[in-house]
Amino acid sequence: MTKHIFGPVPSRRLGRSLGVDLVPFKTCSYDCIYCQLGQTTCKTIQRKTWVPLELVLRELEEKLHTRPDYITLSGSGEPTLFSPLDKLIEGIRALTNIRIAVLTNGSLLGDSDVQSELSLADLVIPSLDAGNAATFRLVNRPHEDLSFERMLEGLIAFRRRFPKEYWLEVFLLGGYTDSEQELADLRRCVDLIRPDRVQLNTVTRPPAEEQAIAVSRARLEEIAATFSPPAQVIAEFRGLQTWKVGEASGGEILDLLRRRPCCMDDIVGGLGIHRNEVLKAIEHLSAEGLVKESRASGKCYYVAVERQS
Repeated sequence: MTKHIFGPVPSRRLGRSLGVDLVPFKTCSYDCIYCQLGQTTCKTIQRKTWVPLELVLRELEEKLHTRPDYITLSGSGEPTLFSPLDKLIEGIRALTNIRIAVLTNGSLLGDSDVQSELSLADLVIPSLDAGNAATFRLVNRPHEDLSFERMLEGLIAFRRRFPKEYWLEVFLLGGYTDSEQELADLRRCVDLIRPDRVQLNTVTRPPAEEQAIAVSRARLEEIAATFSPPAQVIAEFRGLQTWKVGEASGGEILDLLRRRPCCMDDIVGGLGIHRNEVLKAIEHLSAEGLVKESRASGKCYYVAVERQS
């Protein structure tokens, strides 16, 4: 089992994505109410080498045989908090030609060092969850040194500097950001940022706070049409058609669930393991108290249970 590499996981945007985890669990500059990983335990804007660079590259090399569609810097917190991002991306380039994506909350894109390091990636996908300062504080619960204005200026500045693919994820919450005024504020910000794509998302996995409610698919489609050009509603991943032969690795599944809650189709599609074998492994993990079930949006998800030390 690797410590810093997980998956491939099924991604609604990137196909099969091999994740690279660059910070300790739930180290982030935000504490978003909708986060599928739960509440932030280390809220910080300090950039440093949180995990050993050489170890990350060694573990990644061991997983390249899975041939993912993307290598994605994401994981258990905010990846731009990892200071040697440029050395990491250069190290990945030396190992493979697989495209590199970065999923970021965008909070540090105003930092010139972060801009320079992220410019080495093929695709950067920051998020925008609010179109004004009050909603930003309510939904993202940012570090005290981060302001809405600073965040927005960073998203705009990096767009001007980055010549490659730049997609913006807009995460919508029922009762928070789905009103006409909130949507007008979001569209104003998007017009300033000018991303290549706008992708609408909402709650699909168990959130950090119960009040984080999903927006319906039909409503998302209506909202998407109000952007110019129209936004994209992120489609559910369909899974793979082929599976590994043999039993599923309980450790491999648990490693995946520690990064994100997954439904059965997520595990089958991401790890390429037959459903029957996944069911056996889940039963063992549940009996050992390592995995529990949770429901969100009418679906059953499996969640790793953190053991108390």
